[in-house]
Amino acid sequence: MERNRPHLIINGPGQAVAFQAKVNGQTKHPSDVPNRRAHALALLRAIDGLGDPSEQGRPGVYLEIEARPNEPFVTKSLDSSGLHLLRVDAAAENGAAPARATVFASPTGVANLRRKVEAFQDEDTPKGRPKNADLVQSIKAIVEAGLRALWRSPAAKFPADDGATHPWEIWLDRSEADHFIANARGLGIRFEGGEGQAGGGRLEFPEDVVVVGHATHAQIAGAVRSLGIVKALAAPTVLSDYFDGMPPDEQAEWAQAMERLLQPPAAADPRYITLLDSGVGLNHPLVRPYLDPVDRHAAEPGWGLDDTHGHGTQLAGLALYGDLLPLIQSNLPVHVRHRLESAKIIPDAGQNPYHLLGDVVLKAINAVEANAERGRTFSMASTTDQDTPHDGAPTSWSSEIDQLAAGVSGDRRLQRLFVISAGNIRDQGRFEGADYLSVCDDLDHEIESPAQAWNSICVGGYTDKARLPAGSTGYPVAPMGDLSPSSRTASWSRHWAIKPDVVMEGGNWIQDGPPHPMNHAALSLLTTDHRYPRRSLTTTADTSAATALAAKAVTELWEDYPALWPETIRAIFVSSARWTQQMKTHLPANPSKGDFAKLFRRYGYGVPDQARARRSAVNALSLIVQDTIIPYRPSATAGADPVHNQMKFFELPWPRNALRALAAAEVTLRVTLSTFIEPNPSEAARGSKFRYASHNLRFKLNRANENQAQFKARINKLADDPDAEAVGDNDGWVYGRNRRDVGSLHIDELRCAASDLAQRNMLAVHPVAGWWKSKSTQNVDQRTARFALVVELDTGDVETDLYTEIEAAIAAMNAAQVQVVV
Repeated sequence: MERNRPHLIINGPGQAVAFQAKVNGQTKHPSDVPNRRAHALALLRAIDGLGDPSEQGRPGVYLEIEARPNEPFVTKSLDSSGLHLLRVDAAAENGAAPARATVFASPTGVANLRRKVEAFQDEDTPKGRPKNADLVQSIKAIVEAGLRALWRSPAAKFPADDGATHPWEIWLDRSEADHFIANARGLGIRFEGGEGQAGGGRLEFPEDVVVVGHATHAQIAGAVRSLGIVKALAAPTVLSDYFDGMPPDEQAEWAQAMERLLQPPAAADPRYITLLDSGVGLNHPLVRPYLDPVDRHAAEPGWGLDDTHGHGTQLAGLALYGDLLPLIQSNLPVHVRHRLESAKIIPDAGQNPYHLLGDVVLKAINAVEANAERGRTFSMASTTDQDTPHDGAPTSWSSEIDQLAAGVSGDRRLQRLFVISAGNIRDQGRFEGADYLSVCDDLDHEIESPAQAWNSICVGGYTDKARLPAGSTGYPVAPMGDLSPSSRTASWSRHWAIKPDVVMEGGNWIQDGPPHPMNHAALSLLTTDHRYPRRSLTTTADTSAATALAAKAVTELWEDYPALWPETIRAIFVSSARWTQQMKTHLPANPSKGDFAKLFRRYGYGVPDQARARRSAVNALSLIVQDTIIPYRPSATAGADPVHNQMKFFELPWPRNALRALAAAEVTLRVTLSTFIEPNPSEAARGSKFRYASHNLRFKLNRANENQAQFKARINKLADDPDAEAVGDNDGWVYGRNRRDVGSLHIDELRCAASDLAQRNMLAVHPVAGWWKSKSTQNVDQRTARFALVVELDTGDVETDLYTEIEAAIAAMNAAQVQVVV
């Protein structure tokens, strides 16, 4: 459903409850269909309706297979025995529509699929289950696929069926490409570069050949139907290298044309992205409208404010517009609501002494904040390898970032939001002859300091850029949707915070024979050049680019909810992230909790979804609360360490009747808890997450049939020994406590029947050990910690309106000022 509703923000604190004294991987199968024979007969009729492709003179038939609602979609058997799985609709898997798979079936494949359904109808396994039960019981319908089932670009770019000729990017099986091109020409399709041969409009990848054909709907549909070799269709685009290679005067014309399309910011008090980098040039026409001369600063008074390196101006373009490639070609009005500040931390000559890196950032932030009081997102794409290996433990620089974020450092004592790059792999020679992911995962390429800071958003790189210009040799290193080759990964799987938090577009590399892969403009992002007017446009990539994109997305989110805290915005943004289908190919078929460690180390929580971050839908909504807690109090025993003081309880305003009406339909609950800790970077504390953080918070959800008294008693038992999780506490949670209970940002998902969730409506936030809970801490009962909760409820394919009922319940609660909230 469309995400067009604001998130639901609940006012008022949670119910504070004092602590009491201490008291001494599942395999998923589709559910059984109500009527085995009727289900099989319906699918057999659908298969028979397709006809026999061989009798029709066709090599096969494209199938669109729709999954049963709210059931696991078992697609493994759709890629064997004459069946070739081309794609699974990722948007459908995220709950936007029923899950669907596009499959090409040869005549043998059609016959084999029919036999599988017949066997399900009439035969049992030795264990008494119907044969092929997982496959057949996960399918709702089978129909012949249309062109849209093969479309891999955004739906809005699908050509109109108006009888006109349109360009189509056609993805072909490498072994059959020449056959398709030769025969498609006879159907009236015209290929760029003549006959679509190598060097003339044809792109070659390890498994695919891509050509651009000009055809009507009828022509392309006829070719797909009669030739059966097309793996995907997409919208052809101009690549970044096209603009990067332009003469200066042509580049300037494009930039000036886009400048005329810039719309003035609507907000009277806009938010700012503060670039902690090499400075930003003022004269570029696409930067100048959003950067006032008085908003350029430097850590040291003697440094110039211009950008002599070019890096800062490149990131300025991305922070304002994102990748310029689609915008500069669109000829549409450009709306940018936020503005820029520059805080120079990289000198024009030489480099900062390693031991002063934290101090340089502190001085730069003080200079910016002394100029004006405004809402800021601090974006920093500067890291160091001098601290490696740190294995996730805090360093002086990362600790200073944590202090600045928590508001205990700097001239102004306020919480701040930092977006920091994971750092880049600089030695491309290491990739020679090696699988690129194994190089990225190498311990030598761990995330660089200060990106392991607990309170910041660490940004790694992934890529959707896998298309090279016509005539190029070689192939992209990373497949579409996977890790950018330059992106560093975490060397740790437990104990310290999950990093990176998210990944954004970081570009790709090209492998074109020995000795090693290289950057390529077509696989990079288009942005502004600091040398204007000598050059207006350039390309950039890596985790620096990804960080600028993240800063833009975070700031746009914050513009929608300006009253929210930095720790709340962090929670919403990171919680919106999901792994791509390509990332999930690195998981086994039925992953256990431990199998997710590899994905967390590479991709964090995945790629943020800006639509999910900014808006709710009627059946996929986010509840947000901001609250405080006093985690510890002095012990009644003289000389003893402080004890736990309170926990906060929240009653989730579930529409119980509506959830019970959904019965066994699977729903997803995603809970995110975010707080900013005050760091203790002493050497002893570096070895313990409980001694580094001022306070550590955890969330718990009551179990089905567990009342409030039982729930509170269970938390009391766990608080003093957070590693002694009670048996069964992780039931239903996807990631589990080993991945959830680290750092200062905790996220987990629960998938269960809607009727069960109706009973699981109590959420608690409670403290465990931190350095505030020590004898040396003064006034411990006056130390307050802020935290944010984001609770996402998603019914997936089930169309139901939970939003309206929850919205009404929250309005009543807020009006009555009842202290029972999300």
